[in-house]
Amino acid sequence: MAIEILAFTRWPVTGITVSDPGLKEYINLTPKFVPRSGGRYAKARFHKSKTFVVERFMNKLMGVGHKARKHFLTSNRVTGKGQTAHHLMEEALKLIEQRTKQNPLAVLVKAIENAAPREEIITIEYGGAKYPKAVEVAPQRRVDSAIKYMTQGAYQKSFNSKKRAIDCLANEIVFASQMSNQSAAIAKKLELERQADSSR
Repeated sequence: MAIEILAFTRWPVTGITVSDPGLKEYINLTPKFVPRSGGRYAKARFHKSKTFVVERFMNKLMGVGHKARKHFLTSNRVTGKGQTAHHLMEEALKLIEQRTKQNPLAVLVKAIENAAPREEIITIEYGGAKYPKAVEVAPQRRVDSAIKYMTQGAYQKSFNSKKRAIDCLANEIVFASQMSNQSAAIAKKLELERQADSSR
């Protein structure tokens, strides 16, 4: 009899599917008791596709990158501490389960699918002048961008605020799964696709 592995020893991944055919190979739903591979795939090409999607999200929480003009400041949430990211992610998923009455991993996958931009713009230089050009986004970059925008949006809303990081992260994931403009990731995606549409 096979033992079912539950993420965080709490949530099953059976029955969760990726509906976007372009992202099926890039959102890994192989569950882990503790989603910390310790950089096992760091030197392999396309290693991110083999990493459990929750771990990828946690890795981004440890260093969300620059957004707006607050990058010269920091807090205890962005220190590269895996235990802090683990606690933040687990508590946010518990909160999502309480609010939506659904499997929070399914909500997270849906949020990443919804927030993944399909188009963006690049700048090309021709004859000394620069022009924006619309390009399609690669599947791996779509997942990376969605996770980046969601973690940065949650961090931005909790920074210098009375809101807890757990609440902000849970709100961001829930809003993104519902395609709500209250999600920073959805707003960013729509902005990018609008710019790409005007640059054709």
